[in-house]
Amino acid sequence: MAKKTTAKKAPEKKQKGPKLEKQDNWLTRQVKRTRWWFWRGAIWAASITIFAVLLYIIVDPPTTWTMRSEKARIGEVDYQWIDIDEVAPVFLRSVVAAEDANFCLHWGFDVAAIRAALDEGGRRGASTLTQQTVKNAYLWQGRSWIRKSIETLLTPLIEIAWTKRRILEIYVNIAEFDEGVFGVDAAAHHYFGVEPADLSALQAARLAAVLPAPKTRSASKPNSVVRNRAAAIMDGAATIRKDRRSTCFED
Repeated sequence: MAKKTTAKKAPEKKQKGPKLEKQDNWLTRQVKRTRWWFWRGAIWAASITIFAVLLYIIVDPPTTWTMRSEKARIGEVDYQWIDIDEVAPVFLRSVVAAEDANFCLHWGFDVAAIRAALDEGGRRGASTLTQQTVKNAYLWQGRSWIRKSIETLLTPLIEIAWTKRRILEIYVNIAEFDEGVFGVDAAAHHYFGVEPADLSALQAARLAAVLPAPKTRSASKPNSVVRNRAAAIMDGAATIRKDRRSTCFED
């Protein structure tokens, strides 16, 4: 007589209690809420960034973080905006020769300069004029990974949205040339008592020579470092004009 076989019953799934179901629902709601706020914050951040970049295409920066901090520290700053057409071309070439000789050739980052800086162990900077303009116009001074990361994100946007001439115009107007002295207009009057359009090649080179350390260097009372640097800048500015590396910012 054949034995009867009985089918095995599948193990019953344990039903979650009301308390566990309530916890799961709360967790799901929190995840969805966090995700919603994250994307909303990201969209707002991107929108504000794009707006800030586009705004300075037509609006001249009224102030910067550095100007505000200097004003709070020393009480007053000297800053007057001037159109790039009212600045001596030799000064523009001097700034490019001093700070970023390949300004017209790169898209915001000078890869060759970055490699050279890395080869030297990071002992020298490799920031382009575009990067410095981003830092001066939108960010704060000092070294930090947060600031550098934001600067790196903004730099290609600036290169896309602004012309090279506009980048240089903003840079020479908001760079610090002495304690509390910002921009080429204030600097030309402060050091030499002349209009920016009347700067000589030597005066332009000396102004450019103080840019890396405006609080410790003087264009009107140059030490040996400034004199030697200015001589090199004069040669560099002449070379940039000769090989037409100034065409992106000169008419």
